[in-house]
Amino acid sequence: MIDPQILLDWPFPDVVATYARRDMAIYALGIGLGADPLDEAQLRFVREEDNLGFPTMPVAMCWGPSWAADPRAGVNRAMIVHGEQGLRLLRPMPAEGRFRLRSRITHVVDKGAGKGAVIYAESTLVDDASGETIAELWRSTFARADGGFGGLPQAPRTPHALPDRAPDAEVELPTTPQQALLYRLSGDRNPLHSHPEAGRRAGFDRPILHGLCTYGIAAHAVLRCFCDYDPARLTGFDVRFSAPVFPGESIAVEMWRDGGIVSFRAFVRSRGAKVLDNGRAVLA
Repeated sequence: MIDPQILLDWPFPDVVATYARRDMAIYALGIGLGADPLDEAQLRFVREEDNLGFPTMPVAMCWGPSWAADPRAGVNRAMIVHGEQGLRLLRPMPAEGRFRLRSRITHVVDKGAGKGAVIYAESTLVDDASGETIAELWRSTFARADGGFGGLPQAPRTPHALPDRAPDAEVELPTTPQQALLYRLSGDRNPLHSHPEAGRRAGFDRPILHGLCTYGIAAHAVLRCFCDYDPARLTGFDVRFSAPVFPGESIAVEMWRDGGIVSFRAFVRSRGAKVLDNGRAVLA
């Protein structure tokens, strides 16, 4: 059973890692950049000789030991899913370098017995050489089997409201059957995305795509439609995950622009599933 204080006091060590241009290219390929091998705008992110850092790369960097895999956390790891993810970029993502990630758990929300729990965490990504902050991140983890421990029920964040009008733009981007196997090379080795039996234990008939891969695909849609593939123009990206994507499905991203804010959500049209909701992108 979850003890909220244990999670709030969790001793996260700083995680330091060096990333080369090749790592940045693998991440970009993992979220589908380069699907059109003649599109020079996409190729700038996937050729390591001249590539750019993709704006959402910070969410896939500096992986440390999983707190959820530690028995002290009190969660059923097979039943946890990514709930929400947010990112604020203070400077464009470099294409290579040595980086440090500092993290902490900030809130533990009890939705009630049979309804699960939500654990919120925040992280800061810095350039390890200069100490300059590159990005601030937050995320929530939905522990589907672990509610009813007597914790507080209040969520610390309110979902972004989408406009009540037809979308200003829509982009449909494909995934491949091996998309999760490629994306996992960027650090997320959760067996839910690569082992069929792990997928079945979690209630799915096969492995699902990483939520953060779907997140990056949605950022690709925004960068394509409103930023002319200029990564410096995307400075914030928040979203709620509402349903899984299975590798091989296409993701349709609906977008609304209001000044420097792009609201968005995403669907898998082939099965009528909304997979992302309450999306908010910030443009420079």
